[in-house]
Amino acid sequence: MLLTRRALWAALALALPVVLLPGAFWWWVGLLAALTAADVLLCASPRRITVTREPVRPIRLDEHAEAVTVLHNAGRRRLRGYARDGWQPSARAQQPLHPVSIDPGEALQIRTRLTPVRRGHLRSEHIAVRSLGPLGIAGRQVTHRVPQTLRILPPFRSRKHLPSALRRIRELDGSSAARSLGAGTEFDSLRDYVRGDDVRSIDWRATARRRAGGADRGEHLVVRTWRPERERRVILCLDASRTSAVRIGDEPRIETSIEAAMLLGTLAVSAGDRTDLTAFHREQVARASSAAAGSFSHHMAEQLASVQPALVEADFSQLPARVAEVSTRHALVVVLTALDAGAVLEGLLPVLPTLASQHTVVVASPQDPELQARLDARQSVSDVYSAAAAERQLYESAAVRDELTAVGAEVVEAPPRQLPAALADTYIRLKAEGRL
Repeated sequence: MLLTRRALWAALALALPVVLLPGAFWWWVGLLAALTAADVLLCASPRRITVTREPVRPIRLDEHAEAVTVLHNAGRRRLRGYARDGWQPSARAQQPLHPVSIDPGEALQIRTRLTPVRRGHLRSEHIAVRSLGPLGIAGRQVTHRVPQTLRILPPFRSRKHLPSALRRIRELDGSSAARSLGAGTEFDSLRDYVRGDDVRSIDWRATARRRAGGADRGEHLVVRTWRPERERRVILCLDASRTSAVRIGDEPRIETSIEAAMLLGTLAVSAGDRTDLTAFHREQVARASSAAAGSFSHHMAEQLASVQPALVEADFSQLPARVAEVSTRHALVVVLTALDAGAVLEGLLPVLPTLASQHTVVVASPQDPELQARLDARQSVSDVYSAAAAERQLYESAAVRDELTAVGAEVVEAPPRQLPAALADTYIRLKAEGRL
């Protein structure tokens, strides 16, 4: 049983005779109890309500969703009251309390608009149905345990950079489309030898087969033509350890790393390169491959949706083995992590020489623009101390960059909004230089 505000007003209204006639107190109590009991007995039973959830499709973080729930009245009385959808606060449910009026044997849809503020899986564990009596002073409430889950994918705001990057890739492919002689790339075709061709490109077996077919002995040598290798390997390694939980601006560092990984992964697959993604801290927490069926961009988004920073140190010692599991061929290995002196110098730096000897390694990290702002602000004594701390942090980051460059890694560091585009530019440059 439950009481509403109307019960309080009814009690106050019926209390007037008690003030005038003190002996009427028990009459007042009895009348109020009778009205309350009658309201509870005459209201529809909320237990006779059947709750059905309709599936909610996954959405991106910057989109809206609508959760639809169907309430069916299997009782004999009309149910008047409220239904509350129990979404967690990060779902930002707008008006989760719905007034309902359902006739016997009828059904009613309630729609809850959701505006999520974080990635991952959001859940509504229950629907609370409150049934009120004819007087509206009392009623009954039942909580129906009907869970529903909504998957929130990364927003992929950097998608806007994709058309221009793809245009540059097409221009790059067009400029390198000419076939070349010699070895080292993908075989394209056979053709007749002409004066000036490299003699090392002669295919003697094909020439012998042609001569055996009746051609003159001294003519029609056959050479092989080659084309630039198209299916290169790109391996994205996303650090989900404690350093990825640091907030840069209005969001954690891992959100920027996910944006950069999604843009580069989509770009590489569109360029014809086989791409793999792994997210890790002490262990692997997500993995996606362009070799799987379906859209690689959507596959990445689904795998990264539930990846959250773990408050542990990243185990970079396993990185060479994880890369070797994906490919033993030369690949572009992109490590998305923080240029934190302790984590990089003790964890990543020792394994980089092994990686750099077999692969092209790029280390990408978002840069905190607040450091430069604090460095420029020196109006007060506290500002000077903040500027000194910011300058020390920038100096340590520069030292880490120099250490990484010395062992053969490319370093890409940019503010959060610019890092995805900067990483895509580095990929295109390395592709143009033939270093993939």
